[in-house]
Amino acid sequence: MVGRPNTGKSTLVNALVGHKVAIVSDKPQTTRRGIRGILSTDEHQVVFADTPGFHKPRTLLGERLNRVVSAAVEGVDVVVQVVDAAAGVGRGDAFVFARQVGTSAVPRICAVNKVDRLRRPDVLPQLAAAAELGGFDEIVPVSARTGAGVGVLRELIVDRLPEGPPLYPPDEVTDQAIELRVAEIVREKALELTREEVPHSVAVVVEEMGREGDLTRIHAVVAVERESQKGIVIGRGGVMLREIGTRARHELEPLLGTRVFLELRVRVEREWQRDPRALDRLGF
Repeated sequence: MVGRPNTGKSTLVNALVGHKVAIVSDKPQTTRRGIRGILSTDEHQVVFADTPGFHKPRTLLGERLNRVVSAAVEGVDVVVQVVDAAAGVGRGDAFVFARQVGTSAVPRICAVNKVDRLRRPDVLPQLAAAAELGGFDEIVPVSARTGAGVGVLRELIVDRLPEGPPLYPPDEVTDQAIELRVAEIVREKALELTREEVPHSVAVVVEEMGREGDLTRIHAVVAVERESQKGIVIGRGGVMLREIGTRARHELEPLLGTRVFLELRVRVEREWQRDPRALDRLGF
């Protein structure tokens, strides 16, 4: 699954898998890692590779994220380019097609997402604009939010997969380490609650995690780039950080199957998006 930032790739992967395997938000560049979502049935197993939004990078982080996309496209059986019908198919989508899709020798499908936000007469021009990007085997209107067209897209993907043994146990829905899933859920809640430049500057790392009976203790660091951002994430009297933790716990407890004690600290990693050593420390 490839596309420019904020086209709804992660929401679409979650819908295709039937489980939340990738965090979502209305902020561009929410996805920062290659994420695999796994759909297993009696007839097939599909591994969906979610990717960061492919873009013209302004930071070292952006360059590394683009490399994640390029690596994910190599060796796949089908490439799905996701475009945003509501925002309009345009130059950013053409850039993605030229760099990541058009050079691929495997079947290519275009998922025209967010059609639920358009009036019916306005959908056809977006399908036509998607067709003009290049040679797709299929162009499918979908809404990852409502589920419209998702089943059709899934069937078109399955029809193009080669026969072979399953790659993962049938009960797995993602190959992500649990610590990474925990960190991403905390970051998702920070994205929900912060605005302006802060969401782009937030990274989360789980430093310690262990289970004691029916309680899981998690100690995590929320990294930001500047002292002013640290104050925003903590909030007056710590109210923002507590709310991030509360929202995260509500999602973590069903995921982990235990009660959760979550301790969050905020640390300044100055200009970490441009610092190779900081990026390494943060796992990018």
